[in-house]
Amino acid sequence: MSGDGSQYVSQQILGAGLVIAIDGPSGAGKSTIARLSAAELGTRFLDTGAMYRALTWYALQQGTDLNDPAALAMLAASIPLQVEDVPHAPRVLINGRDVTALLRSEQVTNMVSRVSAVPGVRQQMIARQRQLIKAAQESGRGIVAEGRDITTVVAPDADVKILLTASEQVRQQRRQGQLGVGTDAVSARDLADSQVNNFTTPAPGVELLDSSDLSEEETLEAVVAIVGRVFKARHA
Repeated sequence: MSGDGSQYVSQQILGAGLVIAIDGPSGAGKSTIARLSAAELGTRFLDTGAMYRALTWYALQQGTDLNDPAALAMLAASIPLQVEDVPHAPRVLINGRDVTALLRSEQVTNMVSRVSAVPGVRQQMIARQRQLIKAAQESGRGIVAEGRDITTVVAPDADVKILLTASEQVRQQRRQGQLGVGTDAVSARDLADSQVNNFTTPAPGVELLDSSDLSEEETLEAVVAIVGRVFKARHA
């Protein structure tokens, strides 16, 4: 995407330290759209879901009992996790090892909802996520952060809050293409995640963007347009 409108928005928000939060269910495309939006707008990028996946992978590697909330919370507090929030090449490192490519395995995908549902785990991860968001904000660079509770829990005071959704059929198709998982896996993921937060109805102040009939490019354009509109309204 390189249209004049996008370039104008990018130039306007440069140095503003905007926090842009994108929420949504599995398969809505929020990770891809958030990363592309960050690259387009010149901000940093945070995939909060990758942090939970990293913890899940680490727990499996350490032999931690995934049915033990206390053990998982302790692991979340001590995990040597580093997140590189560069949109063109985001990486997740544990003990200095790049584990990014390992986080989308079927085993991690099947277990991550169980791990992320533990209150103690969420408390630790949210604290880390808020630190990253605050650092990007204070640097003036700003950040596009995505995750299933980003607009309501992690960053409820974000400058721009978007709930990116799509029909269940479209989300299943996208998810299957991304990870090779079937429709049952997507439905199970939706059910598990819905026990933690509501990701289908936008909270007050959150913009709803349905990408069911939009291409990736069109969805990106819509996000940039929302950011531009909000920024313009606040600086009118």
